[in-house]
Amino acid sequence: MTRTYIIDQEQKPTEEQLQEVFAAGKQPIVFDEDSPELSPAMYKAFKSSVIQRNRKKNA
Repeated sequence: MTRTYIIDQEQKPTEEQLQEVFAAGKQPIVFDEDSPELSPAMYKAFKSSVIQRNRKKNA
């Protein structure tokens, strides 16, 4: 289940929110038909597109 929180820049996350984030980070990644594992070629293409996006964003 996905939870969404909107936190202002001045606002600090609560201890409960921090615990949820750390607990989620310890969970294994589960791949399924909606989110399959990327092949090495697809991973390389995705990484390349992120680099290009970041270049445009910083320019």
